[in-house]
Amino acid sequence: MSTLPTILPPYAALLALLFVYLSVRTIGTRRRLQIAIGDKDHPEMKRAMRVHANCAEYVPLGLVMLALVESRGPAPWLMHALCLCLLLGRGLHAYGVSQTAERFQFRIAGMALTFTCLVGSSLYLLGTTLAQ
Repeated sequence: MSTLPTILPPYAALLALLFVYLSVRTIGTRRRLQIAIGDKDHPEMKRAMRVHANCAEYVPLGLVMLALVESRGPAPWLMHALCLCLLLGRGLHAYGVSQTAERFQFRIAGMALTFTCLVGSSLYLLGTTLAQ
């Protein structure tokens, strides 16, 4: 059983970079539209804020779950698969929701991949706990 994660760190780094990118993009939208606080009921500002917030809502839980999974010493392929689901899921979701004419297939695929990561991690953790 591994105590230090070896597979998760590069995925966590990429997710952090995605979050920073979404943050900078939201700040840029604020500056361009001259909206310091809130959204002033501006659709573009609302969309940018939700894309950023959605990343902030799902990524931390996903990383915690993935760290717990990796601490149990799963097969490397499983760990990579779960990490890729979160990374691709968040990227696809952000892309889809960011479009003014929203691309629902990207949003749906992004949420499906994110949920696959969360549910897969949950089932793995429950299964390994019950097997002890």
